[in-house]
Amino acid sequence: MKQEQGAARLPTVGDGSGLAPGDTFYREELQLAFRNRGMPLEGLQYDITPTGMHYLLTHFDIPKVDVGTWRLHLDGLVSRGLTLTLDDIRRRPAVTLAVTMECAGNGRALLSPRPVSQPWLVEAIGTSEWTGTPLRGLLEEAGLKDGVVEVLFTGLDQGVQGDELQYYQRSLTVGEAMRDEVLLAYEMNGRPLEPQHGYPLRLLVPGWYGMTSVKWLDRIEAIGEPFQGYQMTAAYRRAPTADDPGEPVSLIQVRALMVPPGIPDFLTRVRLVEAGDVLLTGRAWAGRREVARVEVSADGGRTWESARLGEPVSRYAWRSWSFPWKATPGRHSLCVRGWDSEGNVQPTEPAWNFQGMANNAVHRVDMIVR
Repeated sequence: MKQEQGAARLPTVGDGSGLAPGDTFYREELQLAFRNRGMPLEGLQYDITPTGMHYLLTHFDIPKVDVGTWRLHLDGLVSRGLTLTLDDIRRRPAVTLAVTMECAGNGRALLSPRPVSQPWLVEAIGTSEWTGTPLRGLLEEAGLKDGVVEVLFTGLDQGVQGDELQYYQRSLTVGEAMRDEVLLAYEMNGRPLEPQHGYPLRLLVPGWYGMTSVKWLDRIEAIGEPFQGYQMTAAYRRAPTADDPGEPVSLIQVRALMVPPGIPDFLTRVRLVEAGDVLLTGRAWAGRREVARVEVSADGGRTWESARLGEPVSRYAWRSWSFPWKATPGRHSLCVRGWDSEGNVQPTEPAWNFQGMANNAVHRVDMIVR
C-alpha cells in the first residue's frame, strides 16, 4: 500500500507525531526485554493463545531440570510430609482450566516517568489451557496443623534482586491455597510444560497476577507466620516512592485490549486502515470478577459506545468483544475500556507507582484512515 499524495503522513523519529528521540531505554531494560516476551496483539484473535505466543517473564535463569531425579517436597507444619515424583502427581485427579494470565507489570513502559524494569507495553498477557491436580488435595493429605497461616512456594530459579540472594518464593494464605481452582500444573495446551513455562511443575493461581504462579516448583511449606521474603515484602507493591512499602499487588484488574485493525507501519506500529465499515475486535478480562461491559471510543476518549460481548472462554479467562466502526479519512485515536461486575472501570490515565504495577489504563490505538 503506497502512501498517496495528500494522505496523512506516517510518523517518523522526532517529527512530533509519534516517536520521541528522548524516549530511550537503558541497556539493562533491553537485556530484560530480549529475555522475556509479550504476546503480539494479533494473538488476541485466538480463544486459546498458542504456546509460543503466550507472554513470558523469567526473573532469573531457566533451570534445567532432570525429571528423573526431581521431587516435589511438601513439609513444614503438616502431620505427614510428602515427597512426590512427577508421575505421582500425574496419577492424582486431573483438572484442565482455561486461564488468562497477566503480568503485574503490564503497562509499565507507558508510565511517565518510566520505572526502570522489564519494559512492558500492554502485551504481557496470554490465555492457556492448564492441566494439573488441585493443590487442595495434597494439603489435605499432608494435614495442615493448627497455627498454619500461609503456604510458601519455592521455585528452583535462583538469583539476586534488591541485593538479596534468593530463590523465587511467594506465599498464599491458607484460604487462598485451598481454593478449588488452584492447581499444580504440569501441562500447558495439552503438552508438558516447556522449560521456560516451569517444567516439570508450576503453581497456577487463577485470578491473580502472574507473579503468584511460581514456576519450577521445588518445595511447598506450611508456615506459622506471614512470609517476609523479597518477592512478598519488597517486590510487587504499589508504592509512591522507593522507601514507602505501599500495598501488595494481588488480583488482576479489569482490562480490555483491541486487535490492531488494518496493517502496521513497520517502525511506529501506527495502523493504516481503508475508509468504510471496520469491525473492531478484542478481548477483555477481570481476574476473578466478570467482565460486565466493554466500551469503545473513536474520538480519543471523549465519548464512549458499548461493544458487543461474546461468551467467556472460561470463568477465569477472557471474553471477546466487537464493535462496528465507520472509518472516515484522517487520523484517529481509538480507545477501548472494560468494566467489571463490581463497577470498576479502566482509568483514562494510568496511576503512577514506583514499580509500575497494575497499570490497567485505557488501551489506545493510533491509526490513519485512507
